Amino acid sequence: MKKLTHYVIYAGLAIAAGSAQAQMRIEISGVGSNQIPVAVAAFADENVAPQQMSAIIKADLERSGAFKVIDAGTINDVNNIDYGAWKARGADALVVGTVQQLADGRYDVRYKLLDTIKSNKMSQLDQATPPQFARLAAHKIADDIFLKLTGVRGAFSTRIAYVTQEGRSYRLEVADADGEGVQLALRSNEPIISPAWSPDGTKVAYVSFEQRKPVVYVQNLITRARTVVANEKGSNSAPAWAPDGSKLAVALSKDGHTQVYTVNADGSGLRRVSNSAGIDTEPKWSADGQSIYFTSDRSGGPQIYRMSSSGGDAQRITFGGSYNISPRISPDGKTLAYISRRDGNFQLYVLDLASGQEQRLSDTTSDEAPSFAPNGKYIMYATESGRRKSLAVVSVDGRVKQRLTTQVGNIKEPTWGPFMQ
Repeated sequence: MKKLTHYVIYAGLAIAAGSAQAQMRIEISGVGSNQIPVAVAAFADENVAPQQMSAIIKADLERSGAFKVIDAGTINDVNNIDYGAWKARGADALVVGTVQQLADGRYDVRYKLLDTIKSNKMSQLDQATPPQFARLAAHKIADDIFLKLTGVRGAFSTRIAYVTQEGRSYRLEVADADGEGVQLALRSNEPIISPAWSPDGTKVAYVSFEQRKPVVYVQNLITRARTVVANEKGSNSAPAWAPDGSKLAVALSKDGHTQVYTVNADGSGLRRVSNSAGIDTEPKWSADGQSIYFTSDRSGGPQIYRMSSSGGDAQRITFGGSYNISPRISPDGKTLAYISRRDGNFQLYVLDLASGQEQRLSDTTSDEAPSFAPNGKYIMYATESGRRKSLAVVSVDGRVKQRLTTQVGNIKEPTWGPFMQ
């Protein structure tokens, strides 16, 4: 199937979902261990665009914790740069750009990343962007800067999904990774839980209680068409996409106690893959599609196990602590994130699968629902502060922390969307 572009997907979301009111506020604490000093100049004539490109780029880079951002003022002549002067100011790199309005209403956004040490151009990107996608254009520039300076693909232009609750009103919302551009995907008077992005970023699976019982749906974010994927007797929960998008893993209690099943994305081909006398739930596929990680109480308390995606014997993965749930595997397959209960606190941990070394990443005490950024460098999760639920983001080394809150209601059940072409 032909891959959809950013603009097609974003246009579909904007048209189909409608806008939502509440934007998120982000608080940042901590910085990376080796911040890269980068100067960012205001783009020439950027005020003609509906969004200020340089401000969005600066905010993205600062939020990552990987950069020390230096304000470079405005540079109008981007072809005549005094590299030595910027090196003397302590900048390893300089970001410059221009914005020009085109006759058809789009904006020609051009940027260059300059190496002040080698006095040459590291990268450039030219985009003709519709006005409604000005923020996306800036995020894509920040992605390119992140990649060129760290060697890791940036995730600023990705999307997140989450559930907000205010009283009896539940909303499944989709937003930019920085919490801006919020779009409403579903509103219900019954709970919505466990949203999960499809690998191509066009669909979200979730559990809705609108039929007075948990049912798994897949919703196309562009067309708004919904498919019932699992509506068996008993509980239908915890959807997770296979990496190729062809099927999902779900947790069903149709045969008595909850077990892990796989099902095609259209709801056909239901097949049981776990087989224990206990409860097996919260399945998550490995990035290569060969394994499924899941939570099971087969050894007494809940622990995380791994089995072949086709079923068979399961191997226990977590041994630290007596209560470990909500497995999430990193995109490179090397790190497991999960929630562990220690001394009565529910906190985010990561486990290096090769060495067996685990690390606590959060300072909060009521964490749930971790989700890796598609570049594997950050984890988003839900937590609680002052009896209000909010979202948090932490770098995988634990150094950089962010808190995302809304003005009203609770925000929970986050899931970080994939890279899009």
